[in-house]
Amino acid sequence: MGSKRWMLQNGLGDLLATSGRDAKRFVDLFAGSGAVAIHMAQRFPIPVLAVDLQGYSAVLAGAIIERKTALSWEEVWASWNARASEIFESHRPPHLERISRREVFEFRDWCEGRTALPLTKAYGGHYFAPVQAVWLDALRSSVPAATPERTVAVACLLHAASKCAASPGHTAQPFQPTRSAKAFILQAWKKDITVIAKSSFAELAKMFAQEQGSAQTADANDAAEGIRKGDLVFLDPPYSGVHYSRFYHVLESIASGDPGPISGVGRYPDRAARPRSRYSLKCESQEALSDLLSKIAEKRARAILTFPEGECSNGLSGVIVRELARDHFGVREKTVESKFSTLGGTRDGSGKGRTARQNARELILSLTPK
Repeated sequence: MGSKRWMLQNGLGDLLATSGRDAKRFVDLFAGSGAVAIHMAQRFPIPVLAVDLQGYSAVLAGAIIERKTALSWEEVWASWNARASEIFESHRPPHLERISRREVFEFRDWCEGRTALPLTKAYGGHYFAPVQAVWLDALRSSVPAATPERTVAVACLLHAASKCAASPGHTAQPFQPTRSAKAFILQAWKKDITVIAKSSFAELAKMFAQEQGSAQTADANDAAEGIRKGDLVFLDPPYSGVHYSRFYHVLESIASGDPGPISGVGRYPDRAARPRSRYSLKCESQEALSDLLSKIAEKRARAILTFPEGECSNGLSGVIVRELARDHFGVREKTVESKFSTLGGTRDGSGKGRTARQNARELILSLTPK
């Protein structure tokens, strides 16, 4: 997943502004963090549909694009925080004093015994300090019952968790208490989940769409059946040969409220419980993209497609994507400098491994039905 926030400032935003002027609806079929869907919903008086295979994405986008007004958040937060505080105080998690291998494993033992706290049991002492994990459980289990307050509340927890997780880049695996990584664990575990959640709640509450849209969890190719003439479709398909659900499982668990059974260093759910995409399979990625482009072209909709220029681990490349697009559309092309995620960069202070993000060149293809 390339950094679309970066690209919105580097050419993509201008193209969306030009193309979106006469669109009847904007459809983002690989919404991810929701950055592009939110960008369009705030700037154009057209409904936005955000689609992604993972549920956390629908929460992040839906918190904003499904509302046409700002949210009065102060009283909602006060009531929510009071409910969560009662839950937190009843569990008395151990507080962080110093970081040592022994203390980290003691934290893990304490957290794994909290059967009433699913997020703490799964991730406490790994991605989060016990105090952070118990707060996540307390806040998640006491979110407001009514929407849109509920969706905004869960979205703010996703933001807070992503800022506090003791992991390099995405949450594929947590830092381990090695000599070089302990400082990074300490830095992450000192962050106050409640302060970050409150700040995020206040910020998200101010944001809303010009026209009410919707967010849904679905496969892009299935969702494409509902594309209509007049839609502007945005495509940012996966480029990794590893399923993205491996890197976002912590956020997915917070979105749902229950990780279910987990295992391994990364605290992963069972493979059967993780969304799988044809776009992350070398043997299927090209056929999946061709099928998707064919469906959109048949609906006579316009599209914008972004993809790294070079060869990618899922078998696709800029050359292949360009050729597939030309089979179905008239294509105008632009190449921009971007930053892309290495999906779990491993650099932990030792200078070894890869960084979480690297510079890259990315294609932006403007597609018009033939």
